[in-house]
Amino acid sequence: MRRFVERALAKLPKLNEDQMRSLLYALAEENGRMDAALDSMLDGIVVCDRDHLPIIYNKSAERMLRLTGSDPTERALWHSVSDEDLSEFFRATLEGEETVLDREFGLDAKGATRLIAVSVSTLVSQGRIEGAIVHMEDITEKRRKEAQLRRAESLASLTTLAAGVAHEIKNPLGSLSIHIQLIRKALQGKDEVEIPFLERHLGVVDEEIDRLNKIVVDFLFAVRPMDVQLRESDPGELVAGIAEFIRPEAERTGVMVELDVADALPRVALDERLMKQAVLNLVKNALAAMPGGGKLRLVAEKADEAVRITVGDTGVGISEEDLPKIFEPYFTTKENGTGLGLTITFKIVREHDGEIMVTSRPGQGSTFMINLPIPQKERRLLPYDEGETAEREA
Repeated sequence: MRRFVERALAKLPKLNEDQMRSLLYALAEENGRMDAALDSMLDGIVVCDRDHLPIIYNKSAERMLRLTGSDPTERALWHSVSDEDLSEFFRATLEGEETVLDREFGLDAKGATRLIAVSVSTLVSQGRIEGAIVHMEDITEKRRKEAQLRRAESLASLTTLAAGVAHEIKNPLGSLSIHIQLIRKALQGKDEVEIPFLERHLGVVDEEIDRLNKIVVDFLFAVRPMDVQLRESDPGELVAGIAEFIRPEAERTGVMVELDVADALPRVALDERLMKQAVLNLVKNALAAMPGGGKLRLVAEKADEAVRITVGDTGVGISEEDLPKIFEPYFTTKENGTGLGLTITFKIVREHDGEIMVTSRPGQGSTFMINLPIPQKERRLLPYDEGETAEREA
């Protein structure tokens, strides 16, 4: 369309009246198609000029924003928006020439609340900011489906956990039953029972009760919503602290601890208590995988838009068959493991909007990597420099 207009303007002095009329009809037809395309969109679009006046807006935007006033194009956008929170958001964002992505607002629509994701970006023409573009998407159904999926996943996970708990509880309950029966049998028809006999069997009962308690505590931790309290923290300090904490135990078992923390790491949003538990779970697994000694490597570094915490070992490794299952509840290759340690670690990392990955080869060790996102602050965009733009294009 722009090239068509440019060519028409170049020929304008040579056009006669009929050609001018044809040109105007063509422009009107093209403009009509653009209006129809905008009005057919499900997403709302608003284009504002440098004075924040909405010079273009489609029907979806008009419906979502419920624009008030006889002619919204005669005043700044926020003056025509009926919702107070959204109006204040537009005022602050447009006046500040900020770029904001997917800010969510709940808007009342005929007695029901609709969830709208609003993005604002600058309108740039010939290297200069000439206004702003507002994009709005109704994400109500999207969020509803996501919530349904989360509930289904939670139910499936809870079913798996419950089955695992039932399986885990059988052994200590069976042991308790056997030793109580032995004590009862020893007491039948007797006025006295040897103290060492009772102490031996009651000691086993105590151990099995502690085991049951740990199973229940781990289960509750795995299924309850976590009370995550995030604050910007130094991940390097957390990793260094864990290295110093674990070093004496590691050295007693012949494991050398290697620490590598990058300088000036970005601060990330952490619940230090929970993240320390997650990393310690990985460290303890690494130590258990090196019964004959080896090397434990702890690393904190920047990786793209994340901070990466790495726990590596030179232990027995994980088989290719077991690797996809290690984060599943109650899956363990340890003789006395509960099978919830890595499940809890996975859950903690996800609560931090992070991701955890693992690579491993039998006989060569394992490496776990936790990626934690670096907070992306909203940045004010600076106007383009026309000279730089022209120089780049040249």
